[in-house]
Amino acid sequence: MRHIFAICVGVFTATAAWAGMPNVTFPSIDGGTLNMSEWSGRPVLGGNTASRCAFTGQYEALQTLYDTYRDAGLVVLAVPSDDFRQELGSAEEVKEFCEMTFGIDMPMADITSVKGVDAHPLYRHVKSETGFVPRWNFNKILFAPDGSVVDTWGSQATPMSRPLRDAIESVLSNG
Repeated sequence: MRHIFAICVGVFTATAAWAGMPNVTFPSIDGGTLNMSEWSGRPVLGGNTASRCAFTGQYEALQTLYDTYRDAGLVVLAVPSDDFRQELGSAEEVKEFCEMTFGIDMPMADITSVKGVDAHPLYRHVKSETGFVPRWNFNKILFAPDGSVVDTWGSQATPMSRPLRDAIESVLSNG
């Protein structure tokens, strides 16, 4: 069964497994696309990131979180954004910075807007469902395997903090 969702900028279809989520893609920082439906049935922690922010060190913790839980099924998606004017000038610069500085190998989107009229459809969907809008860099959203939003956290919550890990472990054990 397929469901249709209208989201400001167009119509997206979703598989039954992601019943509450639009089937959206992100341009990948590696080229090509990242399709959320490929992660259907797996929890996803998405975070808007920036390379020139006081919280940029959280990249290391995001990678550690990914390394810790990826074999259990967790996907960690970094979404570089310049909405707060703290991102490098190009996807190539961001990719090189993240790989060289933090050894990042988690999925990463190209530079993407996460708030306002230009927000990516995923972030528009989350706002319409929960009211959550990133207020700064390194805000996090945990999606359950069915695509529903489990919880959201601001910049101060580090990726390896107990509340995030507890939520992830709960979703992994119930998934």
